Amino acid sequence: MNKPLILVVEDDPSVQNLITTTLKTNDYRYVVAPNGSAAIMEATSHNPEIILLDLGLPDMDGVQVIQTVRSWSNTPIIVISARSEDNDKIHALDAGADDYLTKPFSVEELLARLRVTQRRLALMTTEMVTSSSVFVNGNLKVDYAGGCAYLGEDELHLTPIEYKLLCLLSKNVGKVLTHTFLTQNIWGRSWDNDVASLRVFMATLRKKLEPTENSPQYIQTHIGVGYRMIKVE
Repeated sequence: MNKPLILVVEDDPSVQNLITTTLKTNDYRYVVAPNGSAAIMEATSHNPEIILLDLGLPDMDGVQVIQTVRSWSNTPIIVISARSEDNDKIHALDAGADDYLTKPFSVEELLARLRVTQRRLALMTTEMVTSSSVFVNGNLKVDYAGGCAYLGEDELHLTPIEYKLLCLLSKNVGKVLTHTFLTQNIWGRSWDNDVASLRVFMATLRKKLEPTENSPQYIQTHIGVGYRMIKVE
């Protein structure tokens, strides 16, 4: 598996050095940005495959960087932050982050999260190449080959995690998918904080699939168990 190009967005020299040394030791390619403005410039010019992002940047909040990058790119974003409150995590994930690593962190955990993200990227690429079918459910259409989804005539602007969840649900329409099944397929693991993240992503996905009170219900919650996509006539 080819190592991806990683954009490291971190203003603390000691943390930046720890991350870049770890990446260099493990043969990852990387570019560095010390603030949000530089991060956005590097993201547009180098087209990194993964972004490691600190939230406490000197010129802007990291969430603003996430929102800006998400306006044009689905590049996986792993937040690395000292902010450990659930609200901070939810805010970052809701903005479009794919994963959240709390400082202080171990080098082993950082590498594990990178490997999971790489596998997910490879899997999504393979699915896009090998799958040629289109799923239709009411006004919802998922084009697996094109890697996009539509509600009526409008393309849905989904994060990579939201799209992956939509694919899992649509390919198992009518079946209840457990929290464990979904988290293992998305993150390659099933930890308690992954289930919390799953709820956030499922809520944002549902808002996009069901934008009004009169919208048909596509996703049904089975409390304490998981989620199911309902067949809409």
